[in-house]
Amino acid sequence: MPHSPRLSVIVPAKDAAPYLPTMFRSLALQFDDPADLEVVFVNDGSSDDTPAVLEEYGPRFPHFEVVTHATAQGLANGRNAGLARAQAERIVFLDGDDWLAPGHLPVIDRALSDLGVDFVRCDHTTVTGAVRSFKHAPMSVRGLALDPRAGILPDYESTMVDYPYAWAGGFHRRLLDRGLLPFPADFQTAEDRSWIWNLHLHAESFAVVDAPGIRYRRGVATSLTQIYDRRQLDFIRAFEGIFALVEADRDAELLWPKAARNWLAILHHHAGRSAAMDGDVRSDLTAGAVRASARIPEAVLSRQLREASRNRFAAVLPYMPRRFAHVTEAVQ
Repeated sequence: MPHSPRLSVIVPAKDAAPYLPTMFRSLALQFDDPADLEVVFVNDGSSDDTPAVLEEYGPRFPHFEVVTHATAQGLANGRNAGLARAQAERIVFLDGDDWLAPGHLPVIDRALSDLGVDFVRCDHTTVTGAVRSFKHAPMSVRGLALDPRAGILPDYESTMVDYPYAWAGGFHRRLLDRGLLPFPADFQTAEDRSWIWNLHLHAESFAVVDAPGIRYRRGVATSLTQIYDRRQLDFIRAFEGIFALVEADRDAELLWPKAARNWLAILHHHAGRSAAMDGDVRSDLTAGAVRASARIPEAVLSRQLREASRNRFAAVLPYMPRRFAHVTEAVQ
């Protein structure tokens, strides 16, 4: 019998069969002893050749389990299903169309163990066709245990809560035991937005480390980032979750400007995509965004609107509560 795994990797995927061989081959290049790794694959309602790929590659891993969803439940529920099966003390996430540089997971495993932190974060490389681009996690301090709240502010700079990618790091099991690691249920998109804020507000320690690397594939036709339908509106619920966390926090006054600034940035992005949405989805975007914007303290939102670029201001203005007409007049 193989010994217990050191680390569990959770891989949810739907119709990713063309990419899975690359992903599985990269997992086989992680630990010298393959029994150190547990693979929990969540087949999220795939209708392609995923079962055949799993049958080919599964026997290469001593600890290999498949969770099958008859119909797709989305990335959040898929990851949560994997968390319910993961056995190791340390846990990582990986999407089915991405892959890892050789030896990446042992670095994450050692960092969690040696630094004694709740979670670690790392850089990644985006892959768009033949083009690769290295992306730094926005924290210059590396290899030291830190208070996770150090990864939230300042509001005017990109920080670790602006880097929500679940696969960019690793997590100690105690976060799962404390209820901090699961994702908000039933999210199709933006599942990691409130999740990363919750970690940085309520975990006890984290670190950013240099690691061999994650290869994050962009421009995949089946990715929800390429689709303009109602599932994209989950970002509204995600920010309502963030706002609830901020409202309840002891440092709410300090945190609101960051949350509001992030909201306007993401709202600007989706407003720019709204022309490609169906009319009823656009209507729901407007109603939901106005509702979420109204949760931000008036003074905070007024300041963020005044400090926004003219392009951003014009893009988000239709999604602001009516009481902000005076801000409109002042800017014009």
